[in-house]
Formats: sequence, C-alpha cells, structure tokens
Amino acid sequence: MVTPLSATAIAASNSPTITPDRVKEIVRKPYPTYKVIVLNDDFNTFEHVADCLKKYIPGMSDDRAWSFTHQIHNEGQAIVWIGPQEQAELYHQQLSRAGLTMAPLEAG
Repeated sequence: MVTPLSATAIAASNSPTITPDRVKEIVRKPYPTYKVIVLNDDFNTFEHVADCLKKYIPGMSDDRAWSFTHQIHNEGQAIVWIGPQEQAELYHQQLSRAGLTMAPLEAG
C-alpha cells in the first residue's frame, strides 16, 4: 500500500538546493627566479671569466663582465644573471662547461 506524502515532504522535495557562494579569485603567481652565481677560484684568469660572461650571458657588456669578474675575485662570488629556471640552467651549464667554478643554482 502506498502512503501519500505529506504537504511538508512534498514542499521540501521541490525546494531548490542552496549552495554557498564560491569566491572566484584568480591568484597569479610569478614564476620563481633563479640566480646564476660564479665563484672565485685559483685557476681561471680574469680575461677568461670576462670572456665567458660576455659569450654566454645575453646582453652582457664588456664593462659589466669586467665588473662582475672583479666582484668574483674580491668578494668570492657574483650573481651574474637572475631569471627563469630553464634559462638559468642553460647559462649555468654553459659557464660550468667553459671551466668556471659555479655555485649550485639558487632559487630566489
């Protein structure tokens, strides 16, 4: 035997489901940057370091390369490039293969 539904049950089953409003917020995060750091050593000449910086770091001027070379010698290291990871990996690898002493890539 089928029992009839009460008026309250019918009203409840026909009422729309209420869901909480969702906040639509887009958070834009910049890609992380990486630092290419050249370390001082006892076997690379100033000229070789400056030449490598000019050859492998895009837009590196002669004056800037020599400035970095002196910083590497006097302070023990210099951050020679900062940017996206893929490019940083390329420049790091190229400088390393050219014989420069490199710090590990550093995020930040």
